[in-house]
Amino acid sequence: MSSPAVHLPVPRIPGRRGRLQDIPVVGQKKVLLAAPRGYCAGVDRAVIAVEKALERYGAPVYVRKQIVHNIHVVTELEKKGAIFVEEVDEVPTGSHVVFSAHGVSPAVVSAASDRGLQAIDATCPLVTKVHREAVRFARDDFEILLIGHEGHEEVEGTAGEAPEHVTVVNSPEHADEIEVRDPSKVVWLSQTTLSVDETMETVRRLRERFPQLQDPPSDDICYATQNRQVAIKKVAVGADLVIVVGSANSSNSVRLVEVALEYGAKAAYRVDYVDEVKQEWLEGVQTVGVTSGASVPEVLVTEVLEELAGAGYRDVEEVRTAEEDLIFSLPKELRQDANGQRDSRALGGRSSA
Repeated sequence: MSSPAVHLPVPRIPGRRGRLQDIPVVGQKKVLLAAPRGYCAGVDRAVIAVEKALERYGAPVYVRKQIVHNIHVVTELEKKGAIFVEEVDEVPTGSHVVFSAHGVSPAVVSAASDRGLQAIDATCPLVTKVHREAVRFARDDFEILLIGHEGHEEVEGTAGEAPEHVTVVNSPEHADEIEVRDPSKVVWLSQTTLSVDETMETVRRLRERFPQLQDPPSDDICYATQNRQVAIKKVAVGADLVIVVGSANSSNSVRLVEVALEYGAKAAYRVDYVDEVKQEWLEGVQTVGVTSGASVPEVLVTEVLEELAGAGYRDVEEVRTAEEDLIFSLPKELRQDANGQRDSRALGGRSSA
């Protein structure tokens, strides 16, 4: 029996603004605003894909898993007619289904086809690149050490490309326990949203055990994940408190909290919404760092900045460490309108911060 459609825990109920009090501290209050932050090209592309599918085909459009790992984004798409499910067997035969930005395994693609579903693949192209690497190395009979979090949708999708050749490595400590068939034919790949530093430490430990370990042909950790981590490192050095806007199931958002603490922030917290920022976090705080994960719309950051301004943090300094202008084309099914003309939104995925 199939399980019911997936819905997010509790829809957002906007809290009262002006909750935070302007309590004097030693020195001038200010905000260090990290840039880049928020939406990456792959997330923007995936969200637009669901919106355009709803415009093109009408509601409902089904989405396997959360299109991106952000409560606000998924809730807003639900309001427009998207229905989120865990697996394709919950989707009525013949319906449109969108695969999330995190990617799916060939088994999921096959299951959708068997049910006669009209699939739209919104997998981030950078994730697709890792899938292709897995297929290539498996074809050459390499053992693939996939650095990532067991159970994460992206890891499941990548491992599903070559299940007999992939071993998931969860952490640097786990690297010390891994066994391989042939140490001369081993390569590492990684989940795209990991901490750069932790991934490199995992690779270091693997290479100590397997000196002939090969690297992927290009960096697997996505540009947006790296850029956001570099920016928060610079912010964290001068911050008494860092607030990361992002959801608990967003790997890159959770990593930003960890990176901020590692690089000097005295405290760091993750919030989905401004309502979750607590007064006690601001006690004695002169400088607040603010950033957001790669699946977070800028409006949620703006709300945090507005609330902080009411608490006296009106001086906002942007700390920019990179420019982003990458654009990904939409899935092929959505590049033309209903009349067969090229759609004006055929290109999607420009980062906004």
